[in-house]
Amino acid sequence: MKSDSRKVIYAALGANSLIAVSKFVAASITGSSAMLSEGVHSVVDTGNQGLLLLGMRRAKKPADAAHPFGYGAEIFFWAFVVAILIFAVGAGISFYEGVYKLLNPHPIEKAYINYIVLGLAFVFEAFAWVIAYKEFRKAQGNRRKFRLFTAVRQSKDPATFTVLFEDSAAMLGLVVAAAGVAPRTRSGSNGPTA
Repeated sequence: MKSDSRKVIYAALGANSLIAVSKFVAASITGSSAMLSEGVHSVVDTGNQGLLLLGMRRAKKPADAAHPFGYGAEIFFWAFVVAILIFAVGAGISFYEGVYKLLNPHPIEKAYINYIVLGLAFVFEAFAWVIAYKEFRKAQGNRRKFRLFTAVRQSKDPATFTVLFEDSAAMLGLVVAAAGVAPRTRSGSNGPTA
């Protein structure tokens, strides 16, 4: 049974676009570096979905003299580029912001805004994750045992499992960001700093 990768990618693209805007607005209001890092992460994720759509479009090109077997493998290349961007750009910006705020801490203003945005972002990411998971399972057909890593290795559709893993990492990142916004319990602390 074939999955609908475009549906998965468009769901993630829409969710990540809305999440990115809301995170940047919240970061500008509160001054939270955790929220700023999360906003950058959502922009990277939005770009990732664009690259996956590009890869899917290029993979459909017919064979020519330069590529006698066609362009079908391009989707795997673009999924690889997406994986590199998730780790390099997302982690790099988050690391930079973390070090900067450790060296220059200041209290977060209106921390409740961060929690609202993080909660909504988690709901939107979870919605996109459910769509990706259902499509991934649908592509597996009626196999009795479902082993995730075996299914990924055997999959012919890297776009769906790339979005599934990206959304899983994004939800974990949201939990970490919420922990970063949490009030400190040290004596003399007036609230969270980030």
